[in-house]
Amino acid sequence: MKSRLLAGVVAVLLAIVGAVIVVSYAQGADQRAVSGLDPVGVLVVSKAVPAGSSVDTLKAAVEVHQIPGTAVAKTALNTLDGAVGKVTAADLVPGEQLLAERLVSPEELKTAGSVHVPAGLQEVSFQLEPQRVVGGRLAPGDTVGIFISLPNGGIEAKPDKETVQLSIHKVLVTAIQRAPEGAVAKPAPTATDAPAPDPRDVNLPTGSLMVTVAVNDINADKIVFASEFASVWLSKEPLDATDSGPRVMTRQDLYK
Repeated sequence: MKSRLLAGVVAVLLAIVGAVIVVSYAQGADQRAVSGLDPVGVLVVSKAVPAGSSVDTLKAAVEVHQIPGTAVAKTALNTLDGAVGKVTAADLVPGEQLLAERLVSPEELKTAGSVHVPAGLQEVSFQLEPQRVVGGRLAPGDTVGIFISLPNGGIEAKPDKETVQLSIHKVLVTAIQRAPEGAVAKPAPTATDAPAPDPRDVNLPTGSLMVTVAVNDINADKIVFASEFASVWLSKEPLDATDSGPRVMTRQDLYK
């Protein structure tokens, strides 16, 4: 009786050991198979990324995976070094390798609507000189503050005074387009015009830019009115930027 019980226990132990050996061998075989295919580390998208996203946003959505060399695309990237200032040219989906052609300069991303427009908002475009668009360094997916300047009539009590206000906060940029050569943005109705950048200075951006943003109907009214009868200036305003509330700036407030 005891011998039969002992034999049964031994058989169970042998079965368990055998299963462990088989699993270990299979795992080792997988690893040997991958190592035999010259694995390469490449960036793989881990979560969806919309078109127009900055490289900073992209960093949190990609991981380095070891993939057999024969399965790696020729233009697959293994680092985002050197991609500063670029944006995604198309929507990226989890599981795909990050290809070099998926990253372009903001100027190359000319397709309006490349960034998802939240429900209830509408898109409106306006043209500005580079110094009014953060030196032309904006990209689709950024959020901006919109300043509106009036040469007069901004305050009822002081109808003859110039006024400036950061009127619309954290506005989503959906597209940035470089205007065709020779296109000139509408001059701003300011008391003194700022000198135009010298085209011989290669360090300065030249040419106006077409900016498209997504806003509600009320703010669309403000932007169109300001583009027609006032002037507009943009700041790069991230979602966590401080908002100290509405304030109208006048000459008297400038040195306070």
